[in-house]
Amino acid sequence: MASSTPPVLIGIFGPETVRPNERHGCGLWPAGIAACLQAAEAQGVPLREGGNRAWDQVLGDVQGVVITGHDAIPRRSTAEVESLCLHCSRHRVPVLAIDHGLHALNVAHGGTLFTDLPRELPEAIQHRHPPERGLRHAINVVPGTRLAELYGEGEVVVNSEHRKAIQKLARGFRVSAQALDGVIEAVEFESDVWFAMGVQWQPASATASGLDIQVFRALIEAAQARTTTAAAA
Repeated sequence: MASSTPPVLIGIFGPETVRPNERHGCGLWPAGIAACLQAAEAQGVPLREGGNRAWDQVLGDVQGVVITGHDAIPRRSTAEVESLCLHCSRHRVPVLAIDHGLHALNVAHGGTLFTDLPRELPEAIQHRHPPERGLRHAINVVPGTRLAELYGEGEVVVNSEHRKAIQKLARGFRVSAQALDGVIEAVEFESDVWFAMGVQWQPASATASGLDIQVFRALIEAAQARTTTAAAA
């Protein structure tokens, strides 16, 4: 009898922001990061805050990490998320950073943020806060990026609602998508040695599109490749 392949384990650090019984925007599975990971054939593992434990103990056997967040995260917790981003960078743990996870990924690697787009960048007209449920706007996906391999090049529409945004891009990263007003909507690590992708929109929510499952599949493929390389070493 053939043994089944163990599932890819993906850690989820940060809150889920979906309501009970919500469906993903494509309608084929429940909304939420864990549900999207399952749809992409991986298992989501909730990660607790590190506390006094080292990150390698917190992560355990997970092969990749999804990092989320929200405006109400305390300063201490923000520092902890940035610490996790740096740990994943040092150890080449694949990362998908969503919304405020994107902000933490950028700041951890030396970037800066707009903390109030309407005040600091008044010409940024594509974004609203508090968010209007279902608000969507167009972004331009940069040719030649990993994101372009997932979404295609050029203009696509995403469910992006936020007050904060990247101001200065972090070292080692490149912009992979911008809103039509120039606000950065996605970034990725430039080198192939580490899969790290950050998106400003909500690919697991009830207002996401079916195409958004691709970011989870890309993370899972990167996690599988890293595990295979480690096993062969």
